[in-house]
Amino acid sequence: MTSDLSTTGPDSPESPAGATNAPGAISTAVLNRMYVRALSVEASFNYERQQGLGFAYSMIPAVKALYAKEAEQAAALKKHLEFFNTTPYVATAIVGVSTAVEEQLSRDRTLDPATANSVKAALMGPLAGIGDSLYWGTIRLLVTGIGVSLAMAGNILGPIIFFLGFNIPVQALSYLYLRSGYRFGTKLLARISGSDAMASLTYGAGIVGLMVIGGLTASLVSIHVPIEFEVGEGTSSIQTDVLDGIMPGILALGAFWLIYWLLGKGWKTTWLLLAIFGVGLIGAFTGVLGVAS
Repeated sequence: MTSDLSTTGPDSPESPAGATNAPGAISTAVLNRMYVRALSVEASFNYERQQGLGFAYSMIPAVKALYAKEAEQAAALKKHLEFFNTTPYVATAIVGVSTAVEEQLSRDRTLDPATANSVKAALMGPLAGIGDSLYWGTIRLLVTGIGVSLAMAGNILGPIIFFLGFNIPVQALSYLYLRSGYRFGTKLLARISGSDAMASLTYGAGIVGLMVIGGLTASLVSIHVPIEFEVGEGTSSIQTDVLDGIMPGILALGAFWLIYWLLGKGWKTTWLLLAIFGVGLIGAFTGVLGVAS
């Protein structure tokens, strides 16, 4: 890091003379470099400070643009090595806000340097709630449902749609967060986190995510009981006449909630997969489970 910082001085194009006193010192080129660096915010994840090192790595271009002296750059980056953890796809919003705060700190040396970490701590929790619901619970499930459906039908567009349908909006939004966070500074996200908008967005995204999970469960999870028994002169199927008569897809729904409950009880995913594999083998061997015709 020392060699990286030492390349910037008062006459560097990234850190012009007087940058510490002029607002708007962060150019679009600097923001672009910060965005690229933020893609690896979890690359150095550790259990002590989690994404802290990745966050500091993302801040290096801004710090080099705001401070001319290497000692000032090192002191500024040291603040950003503190604990940090949020959904990686919304981390750029906090990087942008922190850049605006750092710029203010570089212009007004009377401000408390701890302000930078205070802003990070205030934003990373609420934004993580939105990020998890929006990306893991909504966007990922939507594109997965479309991609898997096409792939199961043998369409090559399945994996392509999944890859592009997830990454293009995610990366576009991440860049927008960075620009918006820097442009509006602490006022933008402070206003959202201090009102009902944050809770409403999280709640709404959670509802959409649950709806998608329900649709995926009904369409992609298949459990069929092929057992039939004689009724008078004909036969009756346990699957179509009994189970589907109660509620179509009731076994798939029951399996979903059972696995969800076991995960809540601390079961490891590996053991659950082995259990599903074992139940499937035993069911197929005994004739209790089969493939729907």
